[in-house]
Amino acid sequence: MSSEEIFYTIAFTRLTGFNSQTAQLLYRELGSAKAIYDHRSDIADIIPDCSPRVVESLRNWDDAMKRATAEMTFIGQHKIQALTLNDPAYPRRLADCPDAPIIIYYRGTTDLNQQRVINMVGTRRCTTYGQDLVRRFITQLKVLCPQVLIVSGLAYGIDICAHRQALASGYDTVGVLAHGLDTIYPAPHRQTATEMVCHGGLLTEYVTQTEPMANNFRQRNRIVAGVSDATIVVESAAKGGALITARIAQDYGRDVFAFPGPVGAPYSEGCNNLIRDNRAALISSADDFVAAMGWQVDAQREKAKAVGIERHLFPNLSPDEQAIVNLLSTNNDLQLNVISVHLNKPIGAITALLFNLEMKGVVKPLAGGTYHLLMA
Repeated sequence: MSSEEIFYTIAFTRLTGFNSQTAQLLYRELGSAKAIYDHRSDIADIIPDCSPRVVESLRNWDDAMKRATAEMTFIGQHKIQALTLNDPAYPRRLADCPDAPIIIYYRGTTDLNQQRVINMVGTRRCTTYGQDLVRRFITQLKVLCPQVLIVSGLAYGIDICAHRQALASGYDTVGVLAHGLDTIYPAPHRQTATEMVCHGGLLTEYVTQTEPMANNFRQRNRIVAGVSDATIVVESAAKGGALITARIAQDYGRDVFAFPGPVGAPYSEGCNNLIRDNRAALISSADDFVAAMGWQVDAQREKAKAVGIERHLFPNLSPDEQAIVNLLSTNNDLQLNVISVHLNKPIGAITALLFNLEMKGVVKPLAGGTYHLLMA
């Protein structure tokens, strides 16, 4: 994305008061923040439903552009990626949400569009029971599905436990912040956050000098839910941020899971209520989760790799499957439609063949409908 578009997008978010739905409506309607700026005097003619308050706020960009200039300097100095809604690197799952921010700030190394992304959330006052659940779940999941991005909110309790266990297990992990990237809150998690930048990242919709106010944490929960395939609640009281994340995830049509806890335990009440009210599926292990998500193929592929299976040990490859293997041997990491064109077969037939090859541990799907030949 061009620096000009990033500049105007930063300024635009200041003018909309971080009202994501309004900002997204205008952004999608006109196609870019620069276009919004160019039409700042006739927005009401282009979008008659736009509120008078927003129309008026868009007339004068001077202060917002000064703030954007300062933010662009900070971004450049600290190697931060500013991802606008139109950027290919913007999390595609989040982009599908009606209240997605039109710009997010990311400092890290991992791909935010990995094939498998989950978030783990829970109480800030987690018990030993909750900590053990997190450790056991992530350790088991790593064996079953080695390529999963773990997301949480870098808060005390379940959040930081999930981040640290992800790092210990060899997973990348991303923390979604309720403030700008010029600080880390809470401060005791700074060392973990530093490690995450090299093995995951830090993500926020907020510019620098933004204080971690209570409402910001509620707002960031929609990003935690939005970037993920599934939300897993480990421990929660009857009320709390984890339950807000679960509700938002459900509203987005994402899967929600919860670990049950002892009846009457204050920090299991929220999870037990989610399960009771059919707002979350009960899980007790990573096996339960993987089965519910239909991710067993990952486990089967890893089992095949663990026993040293290679392509030449698959005498049962059909001629069409072998054709795909031969194609990927020459030019690996091809998209589904490209494979279809090369082999002159319909996409539906290619999809079925690729699924069979996945089951045999021969190919691996990547983000964007791309397929990678294993053990090439």
